[in-house]
Amino acid sequence: MTEQLSARQDGPAEENGWGDRAGDTALTVPLPALDPLVTTGIRAHATVLYPFLPVARVRPGSADPDGTDATLRALFASHAPFTLRFAAFREEPGVLFLAPEPAGPLAALTGAVRAHWPEAVPYRGIFGPQGLEPHVTVAHGEQFGAVRARLAPALPVTCRVTGVRLIVHDGLGWRDRVTYPLGAPGPVS
Repeated sequence: MTEQLSARQDGPAEENGWGDRAGDTALTVPLPALDPLVTTGIRAHATVLYPFLPVARVRPGSADPDGTDATLRALFASHAPFTLRFAAFREEPGVLFLAPEPAGPLAALTGAVRAHWPEAVPYRGIFGPQGLEPHVTVAHGEQFGAVRARLAPALPVTCRVTGVRLIVHDGLGWRDRVTYPLGAPGPVS
């Protein structure tokens, strides 16, 4: 993580600080068991790659066997489902987060996507070419003592990861588009 972390919110690019544009995509791992711990106003997730490719290039649901959608389906099917444990809060200036144990499976997903699409630079290069370590953002701000005290009794939390979600920015916020299952080729939801 880095001192440069700042609040990220839905909204037009000029308001959210990240430059999100309609048609941007991201690959995330949904972690609904952590939703009660996240105070940022968005659902708990770990980012595999943000931003990914423009939605027009991904073409979710495309029947093209050589297209990006089919490649993502095969890529994620080649990775087995895994379990993550979140046991302790960590801080960087302005951000309270949970680091997954182990971080390796999430890093492997990011590495596989980056190896296939090196032009997709994590976080638009804001944090350097490698992006950030796997994490789940819990809160933004300056004082986290009260948040830690309120949420700490809920830890540890164990999450089973069975898929990677493609989300698309529609110009106002992020919307789920498709989930690619881990471990076996199968229907995409």
